[in-house]
Amino acid sequence: MNKRNIFPPTSKRVFLRTDPQINADIRNQTIRSLNIFKNVDAAEVTERIGVLSQEWDTERVLEVNASLLVILSSYLGIKTSRIWFLLTGAVAIFMLQHALQGWCPPLPFIRKWGVRTADEIYAEKTALKVMRGDFTGECANAEDALAKAEKQ
Repeated sequence: MNKRNIFPPTSKRVFLRTDPQINADIRNQTIRSLNIFKNVDAAEVTERIGVLSQEWDTERVLEVNASLLVILSSYLGIKTSRIWFLLTGAVAIFMLQHALQGWCPPLPFIRKWGVRTADEIYAEKTALKVMRGDFTGECANAEDALAKAEKQ
C-alpha cells in the first residue's frame, strides 16, 4: 500500500474510511433535506443554514466521546484500579489512528447514526445558497445543487 492510501487527505479521510452504503445513505438524506427547502422563501433557507452551522460533525462527536472516556478512565484509575489507565491509553491510540487514517472504533457507529463530516455539512449549506440564488447559474434540482456545492 502506498503512502497516499495510508494517510488520506484530511478532508476526505472519514468519508474514505466509511462504508460506501453509509456514505450513500448520508448523501441521500442530504438530498431529501435539500428537496424540502427547494421551494421555500429565502428566509427559511437562511434559517436552515443557521441550523446547519450548529450541527455537530464527526470530529466534534469523536472529540467529546474521547474526552469523556479519558476523564472517566483517569478518574477510575486514580480512585479504583490502575487497570483503568489502559482505557485511557487505548483512547489515545484510537484518536491517533483517527487523526492519521480517518478511522477509529466508534466511527462506524457515529456515521451509521448519520453524523456527517464538516465537508458534508458545508456541501449542504453551499447547495442551499446555490438554490437560494447566491451564486450565478441556476440548478434545476437538489442533486444538481449538491453536486455543484461538492465541487466548490
